[in-house]
Amino acid sequence: MRPGPTPVPPPETEIEPPGVPGLSGLLTLAVCVVVLAALYVGREVFLPVVLAILLAFVLAPFVELLRRWRLGRVPAVIIAVLVALGIIVSLATVIGFQVAGLASDLPRYQSTIETKIGSLREGSLGKLPALLKDFGRRIDRAVAEPPPEQQAPASPSSTTPPPPAEPNPLPVEVHEPEPTPAQVAQNVLVPLLEPLATMGIVFVVLVFILMQREDLRDRMIRLFGASDLHRATAAMDDAARRLSRYFLTQLALNASFGVVTAVGLWLIGVPSPILWGVFATLMRFVPYIGSFLAAVPPILLAAAVDPGWSMALMTLAFYAIGEPMMGHVVEPVVYGQSTGLSPFAVVISAIFWTWIWGPVGLLIATPLTLCLVVLGRHVERLEFLDVLLGDRPALTPAENLYQRMLAGDPDEALESAEVLLKERSLTSYYDEVALRGLQLAANDATRGVLTYRQLDQVKDVIRALVQDLGGHDDVEPEPEDTEDEPVAAPASEKPANKDPAVPEALPEESLVPEAWRAEGAVLCIAGRGPLDEAASEMLAQLLGKHGLGTRVVPHEAVSRRQIFNLDMTGVQMVCISYLEISGTPAHLRYLLRRLKQKAKAPTLVGLWPAEDAVLKSETMRATLGANYYVSSLRDAVVQCLKAATGEEKLPEPANSSDAEQATAAKRLPLPA
Repeated sequence: MRPGPTPVPPPETEIEPPGVPGLSGLLTLAVCVVVLAALYVGREVFLPVVLAILLAFVLAPFVELLRRWRLGRVPAVIIAVLVALGIIVSLATVIGFQVAGLASDLPRYQSTIETKIGSLREGSLGKLPALLKDFGRRIDRAVAEPPPEQQAPASPSSTTPPPPAEPNPLPVEVHEPEPTPAQVAQNVLVPLLEPLATMGIVFVVLVFILMQREDLRDRMIRLFGASDLHRATAAMDDAARRLSRYFLTQLALNASFGVVTAVGLWLIGVPSPILWGVFATLMRFVPYIGSFLAAVPPILLAAAVDPGWSMALMTLAFYAIGEPMMGHVVEPVVYGQSTGLSPFAVVISAIFWTWIWGPVGLLIATPLTLCLVVLGRHVERLEFLDVLLGDRPALTPAENLYQRMLAGDPDEALESAEVLLKERSLTSYYDEVALRGLQLAANDATRGVLTYRQLDQVKDVIRALVQDLGGHDDVEPEPEDTEDEPVAAPASEKPANKDPAVPEALPEESLVPEAWRAEGAVLCIAGRGPLDEAASEMLAQLLGKHGLGTRVVPHEAVSRRQIFNLDMTGVQMVCISYLEISGTPAHLRYLLRRLKQKAKAPTLVGLWPAEDAVLKSETMRATLGANYYVSSLRDAVVQCLKAATGEEKLPEPANSSDAEQATAAKRLPLPA
């Protein structure tokens, strides 16, 4: 066999010396520093805007509902904003009355608190500090005193006179003057001005966002997705719909938990149950620790109110049962799958936004981070946000499969494949994951970066994977409803083929002629690449699942020396697989010529890299002389089934000599 063409080395590129950051890296670092400084310094400006945006996501479905009732945009927005303002003012009023009532009742609980503290002091718990102090004193004395033989005998006549008594200090009392009514008003109103001003800015910005929602969306599309308006528009609409549904659902769940908390504490007898219900609603927006922080004040208050410990224990049991039930049973059922955020990102975002914007930043950390993840998942320039904060694996399924191939781990590759097969057919998995993983390996093998051992591991893993997946049927699984997922999967991880694994219009397996069902009816030949045989095995397996008899042949069996020994009896069709074919594929043209001389069977060439030049050039395909050219296993299965049942007439392959004559005739001048 003649050696393959020597690969042309890539042109040398200028490589920056290590340790010297590039201009783009310095620019990115400078932008990050400027953004952080702007967020920290301008929190009085950015915080109301962010709150207005999050509130707009919550009110957007309500505005759309009002507009369906034949209300104009302006009345619908005004009604929605007034309803939101009324709810907030009502809650603030209720909280104010609850806090005032609780403050007035606190002196009544003072005697109960003193009694419990006294009982604790009289018990073993109260004696513990004294015991520890006495134990420490004994240790200090044993360390400081010399041994008995070194101690000098004390003289009975030597006595030390006691020190003179110090005079008692005179008590001093400071009396402040009574505050004037103006000072009282200033002390009460000034702390309220800042939150009232922030609330006013929030609602003003909210009105403008709801009024000009489509215009703001178009500006975002122009800013981030002008190159692909269709995809950017669909992404923005999908992101806004999912975020609105998620925030509204989260608000409803937290409010429901607050109502249940208020009712439960009222039945237990804890004072001000409405206050603690609202407090539990707000604290559930804080990830992981919010509910535990919300449980501390009611438990302490129950311990102060009840002379015994039964009320405090019942309150503790209520939170210990209610929060896990809400977080691990109700929320997963309502949300469907995960929120799209990694647990580490949730914790880091809570710390970050608390540092930037204080307690309000802690409350909005999770919703705000979710918005950033959605932007990163739909906007290519911001993809790093999805990588840093999202819960998706760092590697794509194809990259993960290739990594498992390099590691020689077929079990983990099979486990990942079974997970992906729950939402796609076997054909889709082979096309979108397995073939792409093999292409990564083939590219590295062509560049010479794979060792012989690594290449053997890749072959062993993919062969074991294809064998293990032989028991899976090539059917499209039932689609799962993912409407409640706040973050949609990116297009790269969604099954690209929404149709069934094979078209429903194809004839049934019983209509396939007997000659096509015999073993070896479809001859699957591997290209001359090191991994092309694995692609041929996938194609043969899929064809077998649809009633066609197959046989896989290595590339050496169709070489010039060995093709005379190849048995092509009963072959109805020949399929050739290539993971990589670069330059002018002269060897493919000669291979097709040898096969046609051996048997008069139609030929199909599978060029799995869809961007290959052969698939784009009509002239190049004509010079090769195959009947079909496909770029996916699904198309190969479809063409073979149509050819087997006679549904599609075989196209006549172009004669290479005719194609060359036609090309030459185009260059010759026409006779006068």
